Amino acid sequence: MKEFWTTLASVMGVWAFCQSLLHTVFPPELRFASLKLFHRVFNWFSAYCYYDITEIDGVNTNELYNAVQLYLSSSASIAGNRLSLTRGLNSSAITFGLSNNDRLIDNFKGVMVLWEHVVTQRQSQTFSWRPLPEEKRGFTLRVKKKDKSVILGSYLDFVMEKANEIRRNNQDRLLYTNSRGGSLDSRGHPWESVPFKHPSTFDTLAMDPIKKDEIMADLKDFANGESFYQRTGRAWKRGYLLYGPPGTGKSSMIAAMANYLGYDIYDLELTEVHTNSELRKLLMKTSSKSIIVIEDIDCSINLTNRKKPGNSSARSNSSSYDVSSAPPPGTGNGGEDGGNSITLSGLLNFTDGLWSCCGSERIFVFTTNHIEKLDPALLRSGRMDMHIYMSYCSFPGLKILLKNYLGFEDGDLELELEEELKEFIDKAEMTPADISEALIKNRRNKDKAVRELIETLKLKADKKSREINSTSLVEDEEQEKRALESPKGEVESQEENCNKSQKNDEQEQDQKIH
Repeated sequence: MKEFWTTLASVMGVWAFCQSLLHTVFPPELRFASLKLFHRVFNWFSAYCYYDITEIDGVNTNELYNAVQLYLSSSASIAGNRLSLTRGLNSSAITFGLSNNDRLIDNFKGVMVLWEHVVTQRQSQTFSWRPLPEEKRGFTLRVKKKDKSVILGSYLDFVMEKANEIRRNNQDRLLYTNSRGGSLDSRGHPWESVPFKHPSTFDTLAMDPIKKDEIMADLKDFANGESFYQRTGRAWKRGYLLYGPPGTGKSSMIAAMANYLGYDIYDLELTEVHTNSELRKLLMKTSSKSIIVIEDIDCSINLTNRKKPGNSSARSNSSSYDVSSAPPPGTGNGGEDGGNSITLSGLLNFTDGLWSCCGSERIFVFTTNHIEKLDPALLRSGRMDMHIYMSYCSFPGLKILLKNYLGFEDGDLELELEEELKEFIDKAEMTPADISEALIKNRRNKDKAVRELIETLKLKADKKSREINSTSLVEDEEQEKRALESPKGEVESQEENCNKSQKNDEQEQDQKIH
């Protein structure tokens, strides 16, 4: 044992002597150059190239790192035994990712890539205004050199798009409203938000399925049409007009659109906006992938037809329309007199002007109960591209309501009851809101709910028929009165003409005599 320790001490002495000799013969600069040359030779003969994506780029957060982390969390090919689970703020789902120093193999268009999550301890840092994390995190992407153009050209863009989609689906949607008088919150934003939890979807919307499919296809084409809008030189936005009687589901349609696309909603209250400049500032503070809603636009701002005959003032000042429901004096501070001074021109520029292009992938939705009150300039394509009439409940819509509230599937309803519903639903002209209320009252007794609904439909249909008959009788009586009075009026007019001619003749004779 003593000989072993003696031999080991001799070896360590020789190693220390060789190391000191190496440091003397080969200075640090030469050693660094040799190591650099070795790496270049190794990379020259290697079939792979490596890309490092660090968590922090200088002092700023690297968005590509966060995107890669989200993208890898959605991959089903994770082979690691240890995964990190996270749930972000305002997120409705738990995401998982690679743990420290774990690896993942991904496939993109037949190209195999290797991701490795590298975590190392950061060296002790000196004083800094922004302390850095103790651990240095990053991803290393390994790819074959022959596939480098494919990865750098389209793969990383695909990763960013996929991460944005995952983030939008996991994040809770928000419902925004503009602050009173354009005031700013603590972050300097003019919008106040609450979580958007409306459960309405296109599956639960009481509407003709054919019309719903058309709307869904149009929304999908819009969401996937970035290249189309760029190629045609159009702003990536679209306008929808929802019009029809009250209670036909216009608000539910907006909620279904937001849930279908995963967009936030900005509910713009025009009566709280005082000037056109405030309107533009509100538009600038909206985010992409959002729905900007102006409900009951005919009630919040005066947008009557500018071409009304006999209204010279409207023609001379056709671009200035004040908000009809201005706040009381002393409560507003937007105009010179303390009231609102939004003009039609400002609203048009808001929807289709240069300022409407300050964001991308945004939808404008207007609702009204009286489309005839709106100015034609608002109704043209480019501002309201698709007009959707929200009609009274039809039989296909009724079947959806029966499924939602009572659980009736196709074929569950008796044929006789179904025929009665089909017979009276169009004649009754009831809105989906009225029918929903009738079903909610008896939702625990399906048969009673259906029979009471049929009775209600019959009463409504009978009332409508009586109103139509009374209206037609009144019109017939008026036509008869006009027909009877027209000959008498003609005779009187002829007598007046004769009297006038006689008087004229007598005056001419008197003038001749004198």
